[in-house]
Amino acid sequence: MKRRPFGTTGFDVAAIGQGTWPVPDRDALRHGIDLGMTHIDTAELYGDGRSEEIVGEAIAPYPRESLFVVSKVMPSNATRIGVARACERSLRRLGIDYLDCYLLHWRGAVALDETMHGLEDLVRDGKIRSLGVSNFDPWDLREAAAALEQERIACNQVLYNLGERTPEAYELPWARASGAALVAYTPLARPKNAGGEELLAEVAARHRVTPEAVALAFLVRDPIAFAIPKAASMRHVEANVAAGSLQLEDAELAAIDAAFPARARTGPLPMN
Repeated sequence: MKRRPFGTTGFDVAAIGQGTWPVPDRDALRHGIDLGMTHIDTAELYGDGRSEEIVGEAIAPYPRESLFVVSKVMPSNATRIGVARACERSLRRLGIDYLDCYLLHWRGAVALDETMHGLEDLVRDGKIRSLGVSNFDPWDLREAAAALEQERIACNQVLYNLGERTPEAYELPWARASGAALVAYTPLARPKNAGGEELLAEVAARHRVTPEAVALAFLVRDPIAFAIPKAASMRHVEANVAAGSLQLEDAELAAIDAAFPARARTGPLPMN
């Protein structure tokens, strides 16, 4: 499993992690951890906290320092005091003392400077080791970054897959310029495209992996990109982990790029 620096955190993290929306399978999560997918992403929103509880059960047998655990606060809880309270609830459900990264799930009605200061409080208090955001476009990213006094944005988590490649033109350049990571959620979604599916199958057969592994490897071809496919079953986990060591050739990357072309964004940043 390839590991790479995760934004400004100073930690090397598995390029392919494990998503947990709406709720994960505990045994599949553990299988993924055993295979090197130690980057676990969850949120208080998922299953109304049940996802965090299952993650807590899954990670309990493992040394805490071997994992990179991420959770997210809902915008409705994102006041300075609300962030602290939400984080404590998440830590309690997860059964851990700190989060490796804590994200604002999306921008809401609370002023960004209040939320960012609340996240910085949590870093200072040792409750989180880094902070980030999710579903932020470059305009929101600039505002959030400007509100921070001590910390920097470690990552931006966005909808990014073969059918939704607009982050490559917007959020990815911001992340690169700011030293942040870009994390792809729902990374395996893609449009119905017979020619594209045939190509993915051909590349997969050549490397003896699944088409899904090829799709994931394409998304994390940039050294600052990460992906968090859901840990749905043992079989899915094994298919996903293969992407972590898959090195696609330049010709294969070009062919996938042509089969699933990036399109211009119209409207706001897509969310799922």
